[in-house]
Amino acid sequence: MRAVHVTQFGGPEVLEVREVPEPVAEAGEVIVAVAAADVMFLDARLRSGWGTDYFAVEPPYVPGGAVAGVVTEVGPDVDPSWIGKRVATATAASGIGGGLPIGGYAERAAAKARTLIEIPDPLTFAQAVALTHDGKTALAIFDRAAPRPGEWVLITAAGGGLGTLLIQFARAAGTHVVAAARGSAKLELAERLGADVVVDYSEPDWVDKARAATGGSEVNIVLDGAGGALGANATDALADGGRFIGYGSAAGNFADLDREALAARRIVALGLFDITGDDTDWHALAERAQSAVAAGEIEVVIGQTFPLDRATDAHSAIDDRTALGRTLLTN
Repeated sequence: MRAVHVTQFGGPEVLEVREVPEPVAEAGEVIVAVAAADVMFLDARLRSGWGTDYFAVEPPYVPGGAVAGVVTEVGPDVDPSWIGKRVATATAASGIGGGLPIGGYAERAAAKARTLIEIPDPLTFAQAVALTHDGKTALAIFDRAAPRPGEWVLITAAGGGLGTLLIQFARAAGTHVVAAARGSAKLELAERLGADVVVDYSEPDWVDKARAATGGSEVNIVLDGAGGALGANATDALADGGRFIGYGSAAGNFADLDREALAARRIVALGLFDITGDDTDWHALAERAQSAVAAGEIEVVIGQTFPLDRATDAHSAIDDRTALGRTLLTN
């Protein structure tokens, strides 16, 4: 079968399609004929050589941590009724809070049977795989933030996969949303999805604009997908007693927060791993996300889709920061 390989650490040009042996389903696993594979910002970071202290990847390897498709084979101890079902799933090696996001950029991929989510009929493979990581993560973040009607929520990296979902969940909860992103295309998207106010964080006074949007009351919640200095600066828009959840590193790293200063203002600051413990029911969150999309309550924004042999273009879109919503590969 064909699979995309990271041949060495570097730019998108190091991605290469190769012929490889078919995967074999081990005990507790299935094989999925991949219709669509998720392309994450993390995939591009790892390809560049970033994060090897945390993710033990070594070229050559097949990137990609989530796929959607049809189950074609089951391993020992797996219910054979899975064969023929449409599923979305993390790959066998992947997982939130652990594992490696590898194995997905291929025509077939192995997955753990316990991570399979059957795709309801209204959803496409593309929608389902775009939700595989982002849907349940967005709901975990949203539930922990616990926004109340009338509160102001500032969402950074609002034009990405997670950001676009969080805008919609926040609006559905009756909050006011300030969406921060870079460039007119992402800001227009955020506005279309329901953001009350949009600010471009390439402008030096973006935090002042976010604060002013509330009429002087400041925001109650920051959901930070940008990280770095952008995420840290976003806390300047927070009201005393507010909540900050940092879940992304689009700016390069997670936000470097002055936690003592935040504590003095009674601001609760949490990171992604604070809300992704062993007691998190990821299966239930994934089904909630799928149900919301199937009911037409939430839109999955898939900004760009490429065939498997154009993985280089997919990564270039992410590296160039031109990607909107989710980026996918298809077979």
